[in-house]
Amino acid sequence: MPKLTYHLTSLGCAKNAVDSESMAQLLEREGYRPVRSAQKADVLIVNTCGFISQAREESYTVLKSLAESKRPGQLLIAAGCLTQRYGEEVARRVPGIDGILGTRRWMDIVEVIRSLRQSSHPEPLYHLPETPVIGTDEGGTLRAAQASQASAYLKIADGCRRPCAFCAIPLIKGTLVSRPLEAVLNDARLLVQSGVRELNLIAQDTTDYGHDLGMQDGLATLLARLTEELPPGSGLEWIRVLYAYPGYVTDRLIEIMASRPQILPYLDIPLQHAHPAVLRQMSRPANIDWVYRTIAKMRNAIPGLAIRTTFIVGYPGEGEAEFQTLLDFVQEMRFDRVGAFQFSYEEGTSSARLGDPIPAEVKEERYQRLMELQQGISLQINQSFVGKTLPVLIEGRDKGLLIGRSYRDAPEIDGWVFVEGDGKIGEIIPVRITGAMAYDLIGVPARP
Repeated sequence: MPKLTYHLTSLGCAKNAVDSESMAQLLEREGYRPVRSAQKADVLIVNTCGFISQAREESYTVLKSLAESKRPGQLLIAAGCLTQRYGEEVARRVPGIDGILGTRRWMDIVEVIRSLRQSSHPEPLYHLPETPVIGTDEGGTLRAAQASQASAYLKIADGCRRPCAFCAIPLIKGTLVSRPLEAVLNDARLLVQSGVRELNLIAQDTTDYGHDLGMQDGLATLLARLTEELPPGSGLEWIRVLYAYPGYVTDRLIEIMASRPQILPYLDIPLQHAHPAVLRQMSRPANIDWVYRTIAKMRNAIPGLAIRTTFIVGYPGEGEAEFQTLLDFVQEMRFDRVGAFQFSYEEGTSSARLGDPIPAEVKEERYQRLMELQQGISLQINQSFVGKTLPVLIEGRDKGLLIGRSYRDAPEIDGWVFVEGDGKIGEIIPVRITGAMAYDLIGVPARP
């Protein structure tokens, strides 16, 4: 009897990719076989994103396309953030969906498919518990997703207890639920045994890891244990920390990052804005002095530190003076990487009462000014690496060039290093930088 097949589309952030990979592992354990073609699959799964309006529309577009081309006997299951928050609307807007799965019920994907196959369901089968609960790693399923064979995301927590006015994540994911320390360490060991050389730690807020478990400075504790359990020589060469929260980068965390060579001198810390009044409107930490002091402390303690941050432009209450404060801040701080979003009105968030008063064309103009400023800063920083040698994780090959990432480049969101020469995919090799662009570098293998 031929094996059943599935086609899984994962939208949104790396945290969604983790859950998608976990669903795939469960399906393959049950004998399902992945296929690239949606037309050839018995089961179609879309792990949706519902964070902002643009992401929601992308999710709806993908679902509608699959629903319209669905052949008799195929099942279409919508999972993820969009369905957790807008399950009934998803079913209404996309006729043809068979199953709807919530964010923290990814581990029930096999059960949902089995139920759909066993009996007729004229209406979509909902699997949306009112109170989201996070499953343990049932059956040893890794809460990780491969970015490449040598790189993986490792989720250390889900949900968030921060009060950010613009963010719908607590409405979708619920409050913080940290994974037990030993479970995270066990997954790290298994990933390294499978050949992974870079672990990217992710959560909605990595610096809040362990708070619900009664841990103090949980992220620092986790990093210390990781480097003790998997020391240099174990196969684990890089550990990257993503999504830190302003105000919670502690002295101990800085000391651990500075003293453990496997922990990359890289930190992703979304600041969202630089004007205290706008930050207070966002219900975000508004102590800009803390930002100046802490980043100076980190740069002093961690040579070569690369900092990535994210800003929102066009937030209600952001006038030209507040926006200029943001531009001045970016110019002064000289971040290695900057991402920006235009404010998106989100129903149900505490910012909804503020409306969406800033015209779209003003948001777009501010976005372009910010990114043009950062592009120049990024180019200057990249040019400073010309002539230097960086370790580069080789992840692919195209048109005679090796394609990789340095310690300054997180998977999927930062730049590339294009290498003219020979190398093996999955290896970390020394590369002498010979050229620089705004976001990417060019180099050749460094000779001993």
